[in-house]
Amino acid sequence: MGLPTLSNQDHSRSLNQNRYVYAVLSRRSGGVSIGINLNPDKICNFDCVYCQVDRRTPGEDRRVDLDSLEGELRNLLLKAKNGSLFDEPPFVGVEKPLQIVTDIAFSGDGEPTTYPKFRAAVELAIRVKHDAGLGDLKIVLITNSAMLHRAKVKEVLSILDRNNGEIWAKLDAGTEAYYRRVDVTKIPFERILRNLTDTAQLRPIVIQSLFMRLHGEGPGKGEIKAYCERLREIAAKGGKIKLVQLHTVARRPARPYVSALSDQEVDAIASRVRQIPLPVGAFYSSR
Repeated sequence: MGLPTLSNQDHSRSLNQNRYVYAVLSRRSGGVSIGINLNPDKICNFDCVYCQVDRRTPGEDRRVDLDSLEGELRNLLLKAKNGSLFDEPPFVGVEKPLQIVTDIAFSGDGEPTTYPKFRAAVELAIRVKHDAGLGDLKIVLITNSAMLHRAKVKEVLSILDRNNGEIWAKLDAGTEAYYRRVDVTKIPFERILRNLTDTAQLRPIVIQSLFMRLHGEGPGKGEIKAYCERLREIAAKGGKIKLVQLHTVARRPARPYVSALSDQEVDAIASRVRQIPLPVGAFYSSR
């Protein structure tokens, strides 16, 4: 069953008058994902060329008010639980099987693990989901992997492990050169690979990868071969990869020279990853 257009075209960080908590119909999770944006200032340690966040204009909020965040999260979980969320735009008409909350996701306009009160925000989300009678609801951390080596972040990962948490970590390249071209950061590629390996040695993780056309050209065969080698190395060192999510561009990116791969090109990369062998979820530009 296909998701409505909303699932891959409307991932707005706002909902009504909320500042930090939003909801999207997620094709990755197969239902409604409740998002928490800890970076409303749009500051990020990556500047990925495919990101839809336009960092040329500053964010409206320079700080996160955790009390306001808690109120927004409680209200949204209540609406999702009693069904009233689906009486409001943009969720009117969503089919019954998709009228479920699948997770709370720390994702937004920057890297959530850089937020100084990241632990407090995670503990807040855990408390609120239990208060709402949704103790089994998954909490997803969507991360670019750059800060997973920090002791304070590791402490939060351990808390997530005990509370149905899941790590979705980015890996967009196989080589340092391509990584710097698409993720645009000063953080060394080697740190990303080490963090992915160390994190996956302690719990199963989901790896998220996005491939695209740059100035009309997709990633070369050598780059995809190197990407698969990086995945093999993580697994060979004892890293547990629960799933590899392969994406292409589905929403308008900030850079005009970035465009989507065809479904066939995404499938070709997915086929290479399955040969490692690793489980793959493929997500296309149009569905």
